[in-house]
Amino acid sequence: MDHSEADLIDLNLEKNCRRFELVFTNEMQYEAMSKNENLMHNKRQQRQEDFYKEIATEILKYEHLVLFGPTNTKTELHNYWNKDLYFKDIKICVKAADKMSDNE
Repeated sequence: MDHSEADLIDLNLEKNCRRFELVFTNEMQYEAMSKNENLMHNKRQQRQEDFYKEIATEILKYEHLVLFGPTNTKTELHNYWNKDLYFKDIKICVKAADKMSDNE
């Protein structure tokens, strides 16, 4: 996972895999930037939070979760979920990983 993509892989059900993508297009960035730089920053943060919420909706079905990837997004997401009592029963592990190919 990183700030713009996350793959949910269920080890018990290989067909139950899902990809999440953060959509913040150049057009969205240009539109927000043309109004105000703070607006662009706020819009990007709002999209990031929506991205995290979309992933959160799916992981509520699981008891164990491993977050891994090359960036610090996994730690940000872990901290974001730790603040929410909905996730208190989910065991979440965070592991560092270098840039990986799709097969890995």
